[in-house]
This record gives sequence, C-alpha cells and structure tokens, in this order.
Amino acid sequence: MGNVFVEARDVKKEGRFIDTRFNLQDKQWGQLAFNEEHIEGAIYWDLEKHLSDLSKSEGRHPMPSKETLKQLFETAGLSLHDLIYIYDQGAAPFAARAWWMLKYANFPNVFIVNGGYDALKEVGFAATNEIETYEPTILELEWNDSIYANRQDVKNIVDGKDEATLVDARAAIRYRGENETIDVKAGHIPTAKNFDWEQLKDGTKLKASEQLLNKFPKVEELVVYCGSGVTASPLYAVLAESGYENIRLYVGSFSDWITQYDIETGENK
Repeated sequence: MGNVFVEARDVKKEGRFIDTRFNLQDKQWGQLAFNEEHIEGAIYWDLEKHLSDLSKSEGRHPMPSKETLKQLFETAGLSLHDLIYIYDQGAAPFAARAWWMLKYANFPNVFIVNGGYDALKEVGFAATNEIETYEPTILELEWNDSIYANRQDVKNIVDGKDEATLVDARAAIRYRGENETIDVKAGHIPTAKNFDWEQLKDGTKLKASEQLLNKFPKVEELVVYCGSGVTASPLYAVLAESGYENIRLYVGSFSDWITQYDIETGENK
C-alpha cells in the first residue's frame, strides 16, 4: 500500500487539515486544545463524537455506519480527490483512526502527518484559534470493505474457516491475560499473536521495527485488533506504510469479541 505517512516538511500548504488530538484519560483535552490553537484551516474530529458511534454496542469505540461517516465527510466539506492531512499530538493512534476511515471510503490522497501538530508548527505552518467552516459537499463513495473485519469475520478465522493471522496490538500483559484493568475478561482472541503498538513509537513519530517486519511475513493476511479498535489503527497504518497489502482492521476488537465468544490466555508464538 505505502504512502501513508508524510513528514511535516513535505506537507503542501494547499491541503485540507484534520485535527484529531485526543486523550483517552482526559476526553475534553483534544477539543480544548483545538479551540486554543490549531493549524490554520483545520477542522476537528473527536474520537468519540465523530470517529465512533457510542450508541452502538460493538465494543467500546464502535464503528460508525457508512451513512454516518459519509455525513461526517460531507459536513466537513471534503471532496474525494482532496489532498488531506491528518494530525494528532504525534505518536498517538487518533490520526491513524481517521486515516483508516477515510481509506475505508476510498479517499485516495489522505496522509498521516508523522510527528503531529508540533512538527507542522516547527516547519512553519501557521496556527490560529479561528475556526473555519466549509460548504458541505455531496459525495458518491465506493467503500473498500476489504480492509474491514467484523466479529463474524474474526470467528471464521478462529474456527479455521478462513486463513489469516490475528494480531493483538495491546500490551503483552493484557494480551497474555496477566493484567486487565479495562475489559471484563483478561486474555486474547484465540489463535492471535501479539505486537504491542507502543513499540512503533520513535519520539513523536511512528515507524516499523525490524521485529515487526520479521514477525509477520508480507504474504500473510493480517487482521489487527486491540481493546476497542483505536490503538490497532496505528499498527494497521505502519503495516500499510511498510508494503503489507492484505490487512484488515477489526474495529470492534477485544471489547466486542468478549460479548459473544471465549478467549484464551498465554502466548502464541
């Protein structure tokens, strides 16, 4: 796939900017930070208000419907061939979440700014507290369902009906079931292997490691998940940047899986 991340110095000023800064421990912080200062022309997408549908029950950050996402994109005034740059605070999962949803809708020119908001400011992009609005658009979208996995898709893999490798992006102690402070069950989806997304962090940037590339051959189909579908997004994005072509994101993730099916503990090598 490739061409997922862009360095701030290579960002073109004529692009559209989407600010996705968020803090899972302080859920008002991102909106407040945006209101205080953001890249000129940027709009703000909140993880829980825009990039999740909390009225649904498929996990802690459920996938919005296609209709809801289409309305989000149209309200933002996006056109299909816009050059779109998404940033968060850097080395976070939120820009990757928005990037994946735009790729799900087959937007061809969407990028994650590696280094986030501060990197854009450092190379001279103007910041403002003025909030710009855009004329709504009308979009005709062709969805890329090949990058999305739901609970039944994952069950088919667990049952051996479909062949793919499940990749759990959570910390190893949560994956192994040794310590779980968020979900009601501890462990992982049966057959899943583990790669903690935090290992992708390099300062305020995200990048692949040799450990990641050596663990998962590019010929395998991979389905990535985490606790609620959020922190699996940067793992998906880094894999795509590294040339993996058969990747799906289980947006419901572990918090959705445990509502219906059993889990296992320990480690799958």
